[in-house]
Amino acid sequence: MSNYTVADSGVKRLTANDPGFYIDGNIVRTGRAGIFISQRCPDNYRSLIEECVNHGWIQPVAHVTEQEYVWMNLANDN
Repeated sequence: MSNYTVADSGVKRLTANDPGFYIDGNIVRTGRAGIFISQRCPDNYRSLIEECVNHGWIQPVAHVTEQEYVWMNLANDN
């Protein structure tokens, strides 16, 4: 039997439900990650992707380093 030690990657994944996923500006609130669908994408593929996003089968995620995450939380701690 072997024991394995997994090192911390130092990277944090944020989903739309996590604090820090959204960037709040003066007027606009936007996600750190999203899905861009080109205008050249066929309508049937676009509809399928939209359905998958609406059902939560495809989700935008953002990756930040642990250091960035700490600074983001410090900046929001007013």
